[in-house]
Order: sequence, then structure tokens, then C-alpha cells
Amino acid sequence: MSDKNFPPLGFSSVAVHGGHHQDPNYAHLTPIYATSTYVFDTAEQGMRRFSGKEDGYIYSRWGNPTFTEAEEKIAALESFGIKDGNAQLQVKGILHASGMAAISTMFLSNLKAGQKILTHFSLYAGTNDLCHQILPDLGIESVIMDLRDINKAEDILKKDKSIAFLYLETPANPTLQCVDIKALTELAKKYGKKVGCDNTFATPYLQQPFKYGVDFVMHSTTKFLNGHGTAIGGILLGSDLEFMNGKATKMQRVLGGNSNPFDAFVLINGLKTLHIRMDRHCSNAMEVAKFLASHKAVAKVNYTGLDSHPDYAIAKKQMKHPGAMMSFELKEGLEGGVKLMNRLQLCLRTVSLGTSETLLCHPASMTHFSVPKEQRERYGISDGLIRMSVGIEDAADIISDLEQGLQ
Repeated sequence: MSDKNFPPLGFSSVAVHGGHHQDPNYAHLTPIYATSTYVFDTAEQGMRRFSGKEDGYIYSRWGNPTFTEAEEKIAALESFGIKDGNAQLQVKGILHASGMAAISTMFLSNLKAGQKILTHFSLYAGTNDLCHQILPDLGIESVIMDLRDINKAEDILKKDKSIAFLYLETPANPTLQCVDIKALTELAKKYGKKVGCDNTFATPYLQQPFKYGVDFVMHSTTKFLNGHGTAIGGILLGSDLEFMNGKATKMQRVLGGNSNPFDAFVLINGLKTLHIRMDRHCSNAMEVAKFLASHKAVAKVNYTGLDSHPDYAIAKKQMKHPGAMMSFELKEGLEGGVKLMNRLQLCLRTVSLGTSETLLCHPASMTHFSVPKEQRERYGISDGLIRMSVGIEDAADIISDLEQGLQ
């Protein structure tokens, strides 16, 4: 909004208008700025921009007007209604080519050889691979534990002084395990550790980690923020503006993890309907979860909206709604899961999540195939587990497809 006297906008209005700056040619939408570089009015202006004395675009690996709207819109949503003292919390976002690019920037700009990450089991497989297969070669190790046990988490922080970063993914992929963001962040701050949180499954519409004092939030924007499966992307957000404008920005630029103008454009347009889509995703998911939990062929449903889930109370405390993601096991195990997936007529057999369509996948052989079997099973990812991203179709049609598939 251009009028500073206009009252604060609601979440839905921020999703539509946040981050938008009037295009100099008066285009209704921020255009796709398909350019690699930007012209300077004078040689002196170029010098000022490179030195940091003047704001402005230089090269699209470093920034682009289409990126800027997406970054500012997501930052406004993640910080919506959160105060820093008497003022609105200020958050900086850096758009990336993928969620993995964003998390890489976060870890590599915060950690050095000899330091460790404290995190929990049942992480996204790409994150798990980064922690176990890539970072150790750089001298950065990960400590994995059940972070729902606050006392044990404190014991580890007391004993292992090399832990420098606490990393949370809640709800976690694909077991929907939840951890207490507030309690863990307070604990980390007590021992001088930084905290990052993957908010992909929840989105800022359902959960705002900055409210609990985390330092960083990241997303795979490919999922619910885009909402239509039209582009790959990621974002890293931080509340320490000096760090984000300095070390984090430098890391992203040097590693070359930038987004591209087309992907940023479709992300902006997806964000405008986030609140509407999430309401439908969530209401559908609750109906589907109740159906599965009552079906004779189903052995277990992992959905934090059901009081049978071990983390029901934590999710209820920190989330507006349990969300659109769930996983379940059939009594026939892997064989039953394969039969169900092959019988689907409306729902889609595919990886990823957060699109308008209902998507099912088999984590053990698909999204988490790179995780060793022993490790998977310890994390609760059995061979018979099916992950489901509930879409925005009519709930009755989703249930009808599952019902015929389970016969």
C-alpha cells in the first residue's frame, strides 16, 4: 500500500498485495524481468552500486525485480503480526533455485569445520543426505535425536560444546512428527545456539516460527507457496538483517543458488491464493484422515489432527490447523500400498506435495530411497508407509477414490 496512514492489512490482503511495487510502465503485475544484467545511467552510478553506496540491481544472480516481490511477500507473511518490541518484526528473504539451495545457504553461512548441527529424525531426504553425506566432508557433523525429549536435548547441549545450530522440521516429512518450536528455541538461546526451521509443510498461514524466536525459516516454495506444481524454488528468511544482507547474501551469490524470473513470477501468483487454498486443503485433509482412520484395511494414520498422533498436543499449540499432509500404513503392508496406488483413478501417483491435486507416494522407494533401511525404520518410515498430500478437489471424490482403491 502506498498510503502510510492506511490501517494494517490482514493476512489475506498481504498475500495479495505484499511486496508489490508499482511497475514503472504501470503494468498491473510485476513483469517477468528476463534480463541477465542492468544498465547504469553513468559510470559513477555503477561504481556506487557495486560499492553498496546506492541500492539498485546489477546482475540477476544478485537480484531481480521479480525476485524482490516474491521475497518481500513471503517475508511479510512469515512475520505477519509479530512484534519486535513495539515495532513490526523485520525479516529479510532471499529467493533460491530450490529448497535445498536455501538450506545449503543457511548451513554454510552459519557453520564451519568442527561445528555440529543438532536435529531430529524423520527429516526430508534431501536434508538428511546433506547432513550425512555432504556436510561431513566439510567437517560439519550432525547429532540426531528425538527432540521431543527436552531434557535429553539440554543434556546434549550442555555436554557437546561443538553444537552451534539447532535445526527443526515440523511437521516432519513423512511421519508428521512435530517438535515444540518455542521450548526448543528457548533452550537453544539459553546455550547461545542459532535456530533454523523448515516451515514447508505448514506454511506461514498455519505456523509462524519467528513468533517463537527462531533465527531462520526456510521453505521449498515448490510446494504449498507456489501451490500449482509449476516451478521449483526455495527461500531462506532471517530476522538478523545485518547477517542476511551480509554473510547469507554473499553465500547465496557465490554458490549461484539464485532463482529465475519465470519461477519467481508464477510463485508470486500462487502466493496470492495461499490462504484460500490452505483452507480447502486443511478441511479436506481432516475428512480424509477420519475416513482412513476408520477403514478396516488401514493399520495406522499419521495426521496431527487426530488425537491418536503422539504429537497432537504440540501441533495444536503451535499450528492454526494440522494441515494437508498425512501418511498411513495398510494392514497388508507394502503389497497393500502398491495395490492401492495402482488402483487410483483421481488421485495422482507422484512425489512432491502442496499442489491442487491429491498426490500419493511411497517414501521408502521414492522420496527417501537414499536413506538406509535401518535408519528409515528407526525414523518410522516403514516399507508399507504411504505419504499423501491432500488436494483441493471435492473431499467426497478423494475419499471415493481411496475407498475403491482399498477394496
